[in-house]
Amino acid sequence: FVIGINQMDFTLKRNSSFTLNPTSDGIVDMYSVEAAPMMGFNVGIITNLRLNDHFDFRFIPELSFGDRNLVYTYKDTSLRIGVVQETKKIESTFVEFPFLLKYKGVRLHNVRPYLIGGLKYSMDLASQAKKKKDEGDDESIVKLKRDDIAVETGVGFDFYLKYFKFATEVKMSYGLTNVLKKDPSIYTNPIDKLNSKIFILSFLFE
Repeated sequence: FVIGINQMDFTLKRNSSFTLNPTSDGIVDMYSVEAAPMMGFNVGIITNLRLNDHFDFRFIPELSFGDRNLVYTYKDTSLRIGVVQETKKIESTFVEFPFLLKYKGVRLHNVRPYLIGGLKYSMDLASQAKKKKDEGDDESIVKLKRDDIAVETGVGFDFYLKYFKFATEVKMSYGLTNVLKKDPSIYTNPIDKLNSKIFILSFLFE
């Protein structure tokens, strides 16, 4: 099994053609929108196929929990302070299916370094992209698509103990698809693309 901590983030591309006209709520100009990472955790089960002395094929289905923030800075003429920051919190619960190739270096005593990389399919159980709009729903929610494909790469060390093998591993996961669900809201229109970016520190027990 594997347990770990993660830092979920976005790679954000702003919509360069976006303009916000004055509205009744006083918002007249959107200065910027930025992604802010947050910490989460993940758990999973390790399946390993030994190909030869240096290569393994790994399938490690995981549950990954975490949040990400989008921070909006805009001018609000209804307030004397003028410039306002507003944060939109996006919660995610991923079921992840990574298919990875592990290259193992030379074992030195009871330590063996390795490189790992491959592709991962993720399904966000907290996605509201397909939710039908009901009367009274909050229209300011930033919705993400349910499915994503990501590239994963990382490094780690295997430690051979008396009764089991323990490993520490650092990975980076970068989403290949735009997960933003476009809808006509002032929180979605300023953004052209959102790609998932996740850093993971894992502890593996085999």
